[in-house]
Amino acid sequence: MQGTRVIGLMSGTSVDGIDTALVEISGRELDLKVKLLAGETYPYPPQLREHILELGAGTAVSIAELAAIDDAIARNFAEAAQHIQIGHQGATLIGSHGQTVYHRPPQGLGELGYSCQLGRGALIAYLTGITTISNFRTADIAAYGHGAPLVPKIDAYLLSHPQEERCIQNIGGIGNVTYLPARNDDWLSQIRGWDTGPGNSLLDLAVQHFTNGAKSYDENGDWAASGTPCYPLVEQWLSHEYFHLPPPKSTGRELFGVTYLYDCLENAQAYQLNSADFLATITELTAASIVYSYDTFLPRRPHRVLLCGGGSRNIYLKNRLELLLGNVPVSTTDEFGLSAAFKEAIAFAILAYWRNIGIPGNLPAVTGASQEMLLGEIHGKYS
Repeated sequence: MQGTRVIGLMSGTSVDGIDTALVEISGRELDLKVKLLAGETYPYPPQLREHILELGAGTAVSIAELAAIDDAIARNFAEAAQHIQIGHQGATLIGSHGQTVYHRPPQGLGELGYSCQLGRGALIAYLTGITTISNFRTADIAAYGHGAPLVPKIDAYLLSHPQEERCIQNIGGIGNVTYLPARNDDWLSQIRGWDTGPGNSLLDLAVQHFTNGAKSYDENGDWAASGTPCYPLVEQWLSHEYFHLPPPKSTGRELFGVTYLYDCLENAQAYQLNSADFLATITELTAASIVYSYDTFLPRRPHRVLLCGGGSRNIYLKNRLELLLGNVPVSTTDEFGLSAAFKEAIAFAILAYWRNIGIPGNLPAVTGASQEMLLGEIHGKYS
């Protein structure tokens, strides 16, 4: 029996472009099956990307300007959805995460968080003629959750193992982890997940700083690999309050963005680091914060770590993680049947599929929500 064809759309905190996945989905939860039919990243127009980065950095804009950016993002998402279907049988559903420009976690017990994703689902539905589900975080946040991370339930059904304990580590602009216990007994209740801290965000910002915007990222981590980490600085940066907060927890560019980078650059002056040494040190912070997170908040280190997201292609970062984790093997989700590059877009396709058939998408033990929730707002097709 043929499954449901769904398009997943998302752009992360790095604002690299719109990750777009056309997938075929069947089953429900334990029998969930996903086949990637096509995956592509469509860059934003440079001016729109600049506006998004400015918003994420806290630049004030008028309501009229915000509306224009919202519309432009939705139009670009719709174009990506239309383009990915060329040469394939069309999709009947779109799951669009949109573009996060602001995320405020709950500040205390009984306090509500807030998260803003631009790229109106209603406009995507109108332009594509395909039912679109968007705003996935809001229902979890309304139930006093963080609205993040939202992929752990998907990781559980696609990447868990009967004997192995695994950490699925996404390294986008921000890093987040799903801890999967061995699949037996009450394993679902033991799943945990949280944002580990900076992923590529500080690395990318540092590269842009050192090249005056001529380069947007350090390909393969080659530039950082030519430098030497400053370990006293890493220890200093690891004292940041966020790394010591117990899960559930989430973060974003509001914390680990431009202001934080400038603080790090100021700290580094005392050590007279060159650009390669600084990049090596920032890379070490990303790797060390991930490992510190495991050692502090998990019952023990996992049997295996599976990487996904753009940072999974950073060879130097992967090598540093392997070294810090000792005898824990580090692979990518590609090696286990799930595209590392498009895993997040695939996840939002699945969340849309679940919303459409009435299956909750969040795990309260991960997000801190008071209950399971149906995630996403449904916008019917208009043609």
